[in-house]
Amino acid sequence: KPTTAVVMTVYKTPTCGCCKKWVEHVQAQGFSATVTDLPELTGIKGKLGVPANLSSCHTATVGGYVIEGHVPADLVHKLLKERPKVTGLAVPGMPQGSPGMEQGGMKDPYDVLTFDPFGNTKVYASR
Repeated sequence: KPTTAVVMTVYKTPTCGCCKKWVEHVQAQGFSATVTDLPELTGIKGKLGVPANLSSCHTATVGGYVIEGHVPADLVHKLLKERPKVTGLAVPGMPQGSPGMEQGGMKDPYDVLTFDPFGNTKVYASR
């Protein structure tokens, strides 16, 4: 366990409940999350280089990477340890059972993708 919390900035809309749950998930996993509520996220996603087809309900930055959507915190730790040459990780959409989307006990299989500035993606992990 890291002794100092890794600082993360999360951009979300003020009304999104699953985003709030995802923030609690990453905080429980040793991240210090600063939340910025915005009325809409298209601008910040564009500025950070998130391809439209990977879009989800919230966007975060940590350690020079962009984290899009309901990415599990253990994979964010793995990313920061391995430091691959990518823009970040994304879980497109809002899959049931992903962190922050656990309500109802349903779990859909989903892929966590890396993405780069050119829109190329690779499967980083499957859950």
